[in-house]
Amino acid sequence: MNGCQGDPPILPVATVETRTFPAVASPKAAMDRLASAVYELQCHPPSVTSGIIRLEVPIEQQIEAIDWLHAQNQLLPHCFFSSRSQTSGSDLFISSLNGNGHISVNPDLISIAGVGSAVFFRHSQQFSLDNWRSIKRFLSEKCPLIRAYGAIRFDARAHISPEWKAFGSFYFMVPQVEFDELEGSSVLAATIAWDDALFCSWRKAITSLQATMQQITTIIVKLRKELPTTFMLSNNHIPSRAYWDMTVKKALQTINKRSSPLTKVVLARSSRIVAATDVDPLTWLACLQLEGENAYQFCIQPPDGPAFIGNTPEQLFHRKRLNIHSEALAGTRARGQSKAEDLQIELDLLSSPKDHLEFTIVRESIRRKLEAVCDKVFVEPQKAVRKLPRVQHLYACLAGCLKSEDDEFDILSSLHPTPAVCGFPTEDARLLIADTEMFDRGMYAGPVGWFGGGETEFAVGIRSALVEKGLGALIYAGTGIVKGSDSSLEWEELELKTSQFTKLIKLDVLIS
Repeated sequence: MNGCQGDPPILPVATVETRTFPAVASPKAAMDRLASAVYELQCHPPSVTSGIIRLEVPIEQQIEAIDWLHAQNQLLPHCFFSSRSQTSGSDLFISSLNGNGHISVNPDLISIAGVGSAVFFRHSQQFSLDNWRSIKRFLSEKCPLIRAYGAIRFDARAHISPEWKAFGSFYFMVPQVEFDELEGSSVLAATIAWDDALFCSWRKAITSLQATMQQITTIIVKLRKELPTTFMLSNNHIPSRAYWDMTVKKALQTINKRSSPLTKVVLARSSRIVAATDVDPLTWLACLQLEGENAYQFCIQPPDGPAFIGNTPEQLFHRKRLNIHSEALAGTRARGQSKAEDLQIELDLLSSPKDHLEFTIVRESIRRKLEAVCDKVFVEPQKAVRKLPRVQHLYACLAGCLKSEDDEFDILSSLHPTPAVCGFPTEDARLLIADTEMFDRGMYAGPVGWFGGGETEFAVGIRSALVEKGLGALIYAGTGIVKGSDSSLEWEELELKTSQFTKLIKLDVLIS
């Protein structure tokens, strides 16, 4: 059922409900209990013509959601989303606004995996207010784990290339069967959604759910977080190094013109890697989890398309009721080989005029956009360094209080794209990107995350790749161009950012 078809929605669905059953010892027992509950629902159908019901069974053991998803690898569509550590500085900052130490409805929720779609949302046109309303009508604050997971294109006005066609301009799904990994336990859930107005009756919806559940395996094997040794058949960059130098030169000429308002543009690269054997996207993502501290991991795969995976450190925004939080992230350096070298690199990053300019553009743009819909905006810290396993960035945390929860769509539309992935001013940068880049960014650098009833969270889809069986992977990376940028150094930054993917592939030398 596509929730975006038909006339724009006016009212929420008639019922939104979560039913929780007693905890069991294993995934097999949980699946048996869910099958019984679905059968009971089938025998006693609701009287309303639309609704969404989540049935959930706690499991008395912690199982990694990505291991469960890998066991269901042939089932599509599927999704995976893992939030960052709850103890990151940004989380603590927003907690000071709402007066408690937890920003999530489920503070011990580590990651979720889902297969099948109880309802999905996809369209070829730009994500609109009506599309947002179509999603929100299936959600409720009283059912916090009924969520729509997905992503939005970086530029909806750009032509959709064949590799991104299955995603449309945006793609979101409420999973039919979902596995939630918590601290010390797990939850297995089944969700049914129906709406006669969308030509999806209760009978059709429950039949579809049962068909998906019959394909679920409860035999879960620990996923090896290591890719097999393979041959690299090709590694082609778009743009090439020579064209990259020309593009950066052209961008700097525009930036340096007195008549041009452009102060920053983010140029990106697409690298197609083809190996002798297929790279499994979930195994790749599991390897990225080892570097996932202070980062989001995600995987979104429509039923008729490739897998979009990523390990992104950048938050677009997090909303809990009226509290809103965002981050500015810009400027990149490698980590040092020793503590002394790492500290010196950090100091160089903090004192760099070029990186300070790039970072300030991002931070002040986000501040202005939040101030448009918030009573007051706090920035703390103003500028600091966030360290990741391979790189370190300048960052700032911004938070405020929305005037209305309905401002969520305006925040999403306003914050994306940030100067960190597009440039400033936004439209001038977007036009330059559209004029110079020779590939479709698709969901790369777009919003990726989830909508909930009282809570919503989106990351920025950077440090990401599109993985398709038989066709290898497209790895994406970008870098900010401002006055003083050097094309050689920016190319090195692209290599550094893609290294979290490429270094995971153990390569043998292919002798022809």
